[in-house]
Order: sequence, then structure tokens, then C-alpha cells
Amino acid sequence: MNRIFITGGAGFIGSNFIHYCLKKNDIVMNYDLITYAGNLNNLKNINNEQNYQFVNGDICDKNLLYNSIEKFQPDFIINFAAESHVDLSIENPDWFINTNIIGTYKLLLSSLEYFNRMDTKNKKAFKFLHVSTDEVYGSINNGSFNEDSKYDPSSPYSASKAASDHLVNAWIKTYDFPAIITNCSNNYGPYQFPEKLIPHMIQRCIKEESLPVYGNGKNVRDWIYVEDNCEIQYKLLVNNCKKNKYNIGGNEEKNNLEVVELICEILDELLPSKKIKTYHELIEFVEDRPGHDFRYAIDYSRVSNEFNWNPKMNFKEGLRNTIKWYLDNQSWIDLIIDNKYSFQRVGVK
Repeated sequence: MNRIFITGGAGFIGSNFIHYCLKKNDIVMNYDLITYAGNLNNLKNINNEQNYQFVNGDICDKNLLYNSIEKFQPDFIINFAAESHVDLSIENPDWFINTNIIGTYKLLLSSLEYFNRMDTKNKKAFKFLHVSTDEVYGSINNGSFNEDSKYDPSSPYSASKAASDHLVNAWIKTYDFPAIITNCSNNYGPYQFPEKLIPHMIQRCIKEESLPVYGNGKNVRDWIYVEDNCEIQYKLLVNNCKKNKYNIGGNEEKNNLEVVELICEILDELLPSKKIKTYHELIEFVEDRPGHDFRYAIDYSRVSNEFNWNPKMNFKEGLRNTIKWYLDNQSWIDLIIDNKYSFQRVGVK
């Protein structure tokens, strides 16, 4: 039974990770500010509540962060807290600089202070895991990014995540701090906030609204089902690691148009429209966004070889599961629409 301190645990990946940890009977503290993309409804069905604690806190609040960590006495700390939407980072970079850079810095300060006060035995077991993105590498035309690929971020979002990675790496080298960095490809699955491509397009299909696709739709992303990502993040957190940096991918490269067309195909079967012949008719191409990376591709052989791990879910099956979840959980969507957000943005990551 592990004690795991999780920042950003009310978000998409963080909440899925908490469900994963609780199935392992671990004890979790969820530290989250509950900004627009954080949603405690993601965690309302927790069964073993005695193993779950929640702190409504800002990652930039150093005093509350440290006091929460010190009170909880975690074996491990994992950082999911981040602003993550590229379009929003272009509109308002301040949020991203604050949370992703300053917030990571404050978390590192608090975690190092906690680590330095631990006894020798607990120090040997402790680990800090920083969850980052493949977008820090920029775009690639051929081949795949590996852990030695240079950083070349294109958006304020990816630049802020690149900066946070560099801070973690500096703590590793300067303070001998036991941390690792993971750079993961696009996640999808239950509880994803409906600004992102897949849930956004599902919702627009349900409403029979236009499906706006940037440019010609040929931009390529690698996709990983969120439960597969949670599985390997957990392995990296609780086991000994040979390296300080790991790429995580799903081995499912798809261009954006392919993804939208597959959503239409599945919904034509699961929820046939009474007004139009096929949801494909709703697809329309819109002006591309500034600095739109063409292709991300991940070489995750390091983590695959070290932990004998590969993603289990193929994209079409995972997408079908995801669509079914959203169809079955429209009340979850309605609460977000009523209380937090107006879905007018294109929503393509």
C-alpha cells in the first residue's frame, strides 16, 4: 500500500490515475485548485473513500503545498497539474506560465524540502514523477522522437511544459533529487474535458453541429488510451527506474481528419441521425491555427524494454469505448456546459 500525493487529480488524466491507484488499494491525496477543466464529478464514484483525501489548493501556493505534503507524508509525488490546451495558451499565455512553470517550481521547492527532511530509508524509496507532453519536441516529418531529441516547442503551452521539464531536470542534477520526467502522446478516454478534439467532436455530432477541422486535417498525432497511460505511469512511479526520462506512446498515429471521420463512422452506428444521412456531412475545414505542429511521433522503446510494457488498447476499440462513455454520461457534460464553459472553440489539440 503506497501513499501517493497527486497534483491535478481532478483533471482528465489525473482523475483516471486516482481511480487506478485506488484499485491498487493505495492511499491518495488529491491536491487540485479546480479550475475550469478540473471536475470533482470525475471522482464522485470512489468506493474506498477512506483511502482518498482532497485538498482544494493552488500549485503556486508554496505554504499550502508544503503543509499538505508534510501532513500526508507521501511515498511518492506525481505532478499532473497543468494548463494543457494549445488554443487557450495562444489566447492567454499567462495561465500557462503561472501553472506550468511557476507552479512546477513551487512544487519542486516543497518536494525537495520534504525530501531533505526524510530519514535515509524513506529517501531511498521516495520518487517525484513529472508528467509532461510530446509537444515539447515540436514537429517531426520522419522518424520518431526519443528521449534524446532536442526540445523545439511551438506554442506557449508546449514552451511552458518544456520549461517545467528543464526545472525538474535541474533539480535532478543540482540537488540529486529523485525525479523522473515522462513525455506522453495524446491521451483520450473517459472524463476528458470537452474542449479537446475527440470529446469536442463527439458533442458536436450529438448536437448535429458542424465539425470544424483545422487546415486540411492532415496533422498527425499519436494516440494512447488513458488507462494504458495510467498503467505505465504507475509502473514508473512505484518501481525502480534506470533512467530519469521516458517517452510514452500509443503506437497509433492518426491524422486529425481520420480521427473525426472515425468518430462519425462509429456514431452513425451507435446514434444514427434522423436529419442527415451521415455525420460525415458535418465536417468542414477551417483556417489553421498559428504554429500548428504537423506531426508528433513517439519512440517509447526505452520504457517498453525496461518494463516489458506496450499499450493494450487499439485506437478503434478505445474510441468506441470513449464514445459510448460520453453517450452514457451526458449529465456529466451538461454540468460542465451549464456551470463552466461555452464550447465555441475548435478544440483540436
